[in-house]
Amino acid sequence: MARSDSSAPDFSYELAAQKQGHSFICGIDEAGRGPWAGPVVAAAVVLDPGNTPLGLDDSKKLKEAQREELFAEIMASSKVGVGIANEARIDSDNILAATLWAMAEAVHDLSAAPHYALVDGNRAPKLSCPVQTIVSGDARSLSIAAASIIAKVTRDRIMVALHEEFPGYGFARHKGYGTAFHHAALLELGPCIHHRRSFAPIAKLRPR
Repeated sequence: MARSDSSAPDFSYELAAQKQGHSFICGIDEAGRGPWAGPVVAAAVVLDPGNTPLGLDDSKKLKEAQREELFAEIMASSKVGVGIANEARIDSDNILAATLWAMAEAVHDLSAAPHYALVDGNRAPKLSCPVQTIVSGDARSLSIAAASIIAKVTRDRIMVALHEEFPGYGFARHKGYGTAFHHAALLELGPCIHHRRSFAPIAKLRPR
């Protein structure tokens, strides 16, 4: 049985799935459900147990430099898929549906279909394989922790690129989250094409 808590993620959930006969197991996580701007990004990662990067953890617990280093190591040693739901999909489908869609896309982006999926949280996308949801999974499963890093770094890079296009909003600084700086910029500039119009703080503003 998988452990219920620990100070760091491990392979307990993956090993439990292997004992059930599943040999190709992916971890799935997302980044960017809460921000006012930018896409939501999901990642699916199948780790190589014999070549797993050291230091994997919930991306929120890691410094940016650590995430960047681990991102490169995960990409070099693991099978990785990424799914990106843009602002238009978030606004048309709602953030939960867009997130689940991005998770499914991340799995489809893997080079081979997984036999089993471990998903962070309590809601799972519709997949062709069995799925196990794990609350706080990015702090409990190494595969999900790796996925959290891929999703976070990928999204942060997207937001930095958007900053070059729309520098007035400070996207490189806050990555689209609802900070005081971001709110002040919205009051001055109005929302841009990358803001989520369905989110209440943005819906109150008129585009300029």
